Amino acid sequence: MTVVKAENVIKDYGLNGTTVHALRGVNLEFQGGEFAAIAGPSGSGKSTFLHLTGCLDTITGGSMQIGGSDTSKMSRKQLALLRRHSIGFIFQAYNLIPVLSVEENISFPLTLLGVDKNEVAERTAQALKDVGLEGMAKRRPKEMSGGQQQRVAIARALVKKPALILADEPTANLDSKIGREILELMLALNKSVGTTFIFSTHDQMVMDYARRVVHIRDGQVESDEVK
Repeated sequence: MTVVKAENVIKDYGLNGTTVHALRGVNLEFQGGEFAAIAGPSGSGKSTFLHLTGCLDTITGGSMQIGGSDTSKMSRKQLALLRRHSIGFIFQAYNLIPVLSVEENISFPLTLLGVDKNEVAERTAQALKDVGLEGMAKRRPKEMSGGQQQRVAIARALVKKPALILADEPTANLDSKIGREILELMLALNKSVGTTFIFSTHDQMVMDYARRVVHIRDGQVESDEVK
């Protein structure tokens, strides 16, 4: 099943009276269960592509389909609902809510979806177990290490069982040992759950773990390697 389909995607930004061409006709498809990395130097367009895939921004031209839905034809409300139901996000800064406990951070997406309280509790407990954080449910983010906070972020992304998880530089704030542990965890979850993972990265370790690496430079696909 095709989860993401980008056809001639163009993204322009206005900056100080000039036009910046962030993406220049990108054509890419990602299937269900892929573990892929979008790689490239700063300013290459990799994060822009991830933001468009996550419906956090809109394309200038072309077509971007997520789960068969053409996002260019959707309203802001429809895009928000698509994000809420079908896409999980993992950020380099973790983006946890500091005043909430670990279990509250993880269950927050389910609360937004109106899931039954008993099911919320069950799925949150399973997510905690999946990322190896049993016994830490009541802690606050500030009481945890960076690696532990990233595990919470992964659990939060997975708990709503999305078809797609987007990870923007997920190892950037971690040392190599913890970064490797996080990648091993995500790869194991990818294999067991079948969720599609797409990373934006310039970290060679992430590229080594990915089963597909797409290199973007100057807003265009430079290479697309399946291992």
